[in-house]
Amino acid sequence: MKWATHAVVLPGTGSDATFAYDAFARPLRQVGITAVAAVPDPRRIVGGYEDLLVETARQHGPIVVGGISIGAAVALSWARRHPSAVTGVLAVLPPWLGLPGDAPAALSARYTSAQLTAHGLAHVTAAMASSTPEWLAATLTRSWASQWPHLPSALDEAANYVAPTIDELRRTEAPTAIVGAVDDPVHPFAVAQTWHTEIPRSRLSTVTLDDIGRDPGVVGDRAVRELGAMLYG
Repeated sequence: MKWATHAVVLPGTGSDATFAYDAFARPLRQVGITAVAAVPDPRRIVGGYEDLLVETARQHGPIVVGGISIGAAVALSWARRHPSAVTGVLAVLPPWLGLPGDAPAALSARYTSAQLTAHGLAHVTAAMASSTPEWLAATLTRSWASQWPHLPSALDEAANYVAPTIDELRRTEAPTAIVGAVDDPVHPFAVAQTWHTEIPRSRLSTVTLDDIGRDPGVVGDRAVRELGAMLYG
């Protein structure tokens, strides 16, 4: 029995559908699932993601939901609220718990939004590229340009998103595969560990940023493997 025929995968803050597709499509295809990657609408990131989740589940029945960073938080929140529409969750680099506060990913999004507003896309993109691993700089250069001029609004929305709380994690019904990067200061591994500890049916695997740089599909490989282990033993 298939887990689902389709999966919706949600990009992280400032990222795009191309990176999300590259991360998840191959391993999902290997288990017979078609990946649908959300194209962020920078004017309504979360609303756009949730519209796609609703429509895909309406068309195809229960789905796998997945995401990276803020996409993981939105995916898990939606799965928790729609348990009958979800067969499993693929949560990569979860960003924080509950209110964003001073979580590194939220601080980074706020800072980047302010810099973009003050200095413009070209200046901030050049500064980012000079201090960021090549693979990530290439991804963000592409995705930021595609969301301009509404990118600051998208970053602000993400930085204010309320992720699942500890209590909500404990009440999550869907089996959840979590992937944390052990060396990512923006997405602390402790957050992934807490998600794993508190979600009743979950498995946790690890990657490094270099692993992702060599092949974004490594996160999908790990997540799909762990979800399969929960569903089939």
